[in-house]
Amino acid sequence: MVGAYEMLTSNEHAHVSPITDLIWHKQVPLKVSIFSWRLFRDRLPTKTNLVTRNVISSEVRFCVARCVHIEDAQHMFLRCPHFASLWQMVRAWIRFDGVGTQVIQDHFYQFIYYIGGLKAWRNFLQLLWILCSWILWTERNNRLFKIKECTSY
Repeated sequence: MVGAYEMLTSNEHAHVSPITDLIWHKQVPLKVSIFSWRLFRDRLPTKTNLVTRNVISSEVRFCVARCVHIEDAQHMFLRCPHFASLWQMVRAWIRFDGVGTQVIQDHFYQFIYYIGGLKAWRNFLQLLWILCSWILWTERNNRLFKIKECTSY
């Protein structure tokens, strides 16, 4: 068995997060996988991140859903009363009664593994989670840049 020191100083294999393996899915378009990768690392151009980088002023950092909260990834994808309602609908559709975590990575893992089941089912849930996240990001961008919103969900 390899000791901790040898593992840390070894150049053989860089540590790869388990999430990384799950987001690079062959049935997901590359731009969506890149989006997911950025989401898990808090590298999306949310308003909070843009304020931090001095791209926009702090006066315009609020959520595009007009819920008077600051727009960061955790808020937009999991806490926003408007955007987070998509997860409630999807959970009802697949009859998933999981705990609602407020951490994106935990939400992803819970969504995929909570029910258990066959690998094909987990694969479907993985794709569904990535798709829902992509839909939320697209809707946010439509509201922000095209000044229009989807009312179908």
